[in-house]
Amino acid sequence: MARIRIPSTIVILFVTVQTGFLLFMYARYSNFMPQSEEKPSQVHILILSSWRSGSSFVGQLFSQHPNVFYLMEPAWHVWVTMYQNSAKVLHMAVRDLVRSVFLCDMSVFDAYMPWKRNLSDLFQWAVSRALCSVPACESFQRTDITSEMACKTLCGRYPFSKVEEACKTYSHVVIKEVRFFDLKVLYPLLTDPSLNLKIIHLVRDPRAVVKSREQSVKALARDNGIVLSTNGTKVEDSKYKVMQEICRSHVQIYETATLKPPNFLKDRYLMIRFEDLVRDPLSEISEMYKFADLSLTPMLKSWIYNITHGQGPGEKKEAFKITSRDAVSVSQAWRNVLSFQKIKKIQEVCKGAINMLGYQLVDSEKEQRDLSLDLVLPRRQNQFSWSSFNPKH
Repeated sequence: MARIRIPSTIVILFVTVQTGFLLFMYARYSNFMPQSEEKPSQVHILILSSWRSGSSFVGQLFSQHPNVFYLMEPAWHVWVTMYQNSAKVLHMAVRDLVRSVFLCDMSVFDAYMPWKRNLSDLFQWAVSRALCSVPACESFQRTDITSEMACKTLCGRYPFSKVEEACKTYSHVVIKEVRFFDLKVLYPLLTDPSLNLKIIHLVRDPRAVVKSREQSVKALARDNGIVLSTNGTKVEDSKYKVMQEICRSHVQIYETATLKPPNFLKDRYLMIRFEDLVRDPLSEISEMYKFADLSLTPMLKSWIYNITHGQGPGEKKEAFKITSRDAVSVSQAWRNVLSFQKIKKIQEVCKGAINMLGYQLVDSEKEQRDLSLDLVLPRRQNQFSWSSFNPKH
């Protein structure tokens, strides 16, 4: 009997088409299946912000909570490994990593850290109380307030597997990230049934952000290049091109979340201004905790008061540290430090964000230096929360 030979390419094509058809039929059929109302057992919180906006401080407000597993900017590993790409190109890789971390699947780091790892190989690991206490490290208890220095000394040699082990034991997984510039990139996470995701969008007066960025010029140069798509070339943002992109992203995120947003964003987006936070810490933190389904403990209240009522203005060497400072003075420092010429340029490139986020422009150096003139406009009720929005049907 003669045998018919079928080229392998045709077989592959047939299998591909058949697989595609089966997936199509499954997806079509599943649309008619009743959807489960059960939420995932963990709550997932993304603190969405930009560099030098007070996001490390807000991250600590969650990290020190005994029910929270916290990681600071895990997508740093993506940007360091793939630094020749643009922020837009890296969005999907960052999103995939964030999703895996939320699900406590730390194998995602294999692509960025292929060697045998310890806790200390993870970016800014020591600012996470969860990685400094049991079960990740035996030196501290979950209810302890931990310090970065003590954690580095005692916990760095524990194996990387402890990250995943610890993550699975918490009710809340919180990630602080500065590498998203478009809220729509997060839609697949917000609609993912395996996640119970809420977004806290932290913003700060762009003029204060610039003042803080000037303390960290070299540290930010590589990230600036990625934002501006320079194919790996480091950039010092002397012309405020990066600030322009940051301001544009805050406007985009806020508008997307509040002007005709999709229904799945209901009660899952909250904007917080850094200036409101430092003026009335307990009130703002209580609002964030309520949004995240957490509650303040007496120990946390005491720690929050101490961390926001220090004497120091915040030194250059403390640019990436959480130390006890006079937080209100820190938030206003730009008015005495920056020249009016710089202020005018920042206001030109970030005017839309300044207006939309509720800050007052200054028209003269006299206005800039007059600290009795409040440049943080009163916050309108529900201005920054999605909960008041009622979609029309």
